[in-house]
Amino acid sequence: MGVIIGPRVIGAGVSLLSVLISPVQVAAGFPSPAQDYFDGRIDLNEHLIKDITSTYVVRVSGESMEGAGISDGDELIVNRALEPRDGCVVVAVLDGELTVKRLRITPTGVVLQAENARYPNILVPSLSELTIWGVATRCLHHV
Repeated sequence: MGVIIGPRVIGAGVSLLSVLISPVQVAAGFPSPAQDYFDGRIDLNEHLIKDITSTYVVRVSGESMEGAGISDGDELIVNRALEPRDGCVVVAVLDGELTVKRLRITPTGVVLQAENARYPNILVPSLSELTIWGVATRCLHHV
């Protein structure tokens, strides 16, 4: 089960990171002649965060979402203002326990779907307390 450890608030006006950006794309196949200069800076806030007032970074623990490209130790950018929809990766609170799963809304009820065959899907019982804490918008994956 993917458990979330300590959400961190990204404060308004706080820059995550401003990094240099290359003016050329980098080949993932055969190498190409690379230019060794950079074309200025890119503000990662503009590319990663839509609403800074409702955005959090959470660290994932566990392997249940590996099929979605989310690994143990990755950080998710989670927007609490987005409306959760069928198919979204969400941070859910089920009976007081945090988990990261894919939200599935079916005619028979809500399913929190694992993205790893070694982990069962969670069929949310009708008497359970389920809160969708936020919708994951990006995964910061360690390489």
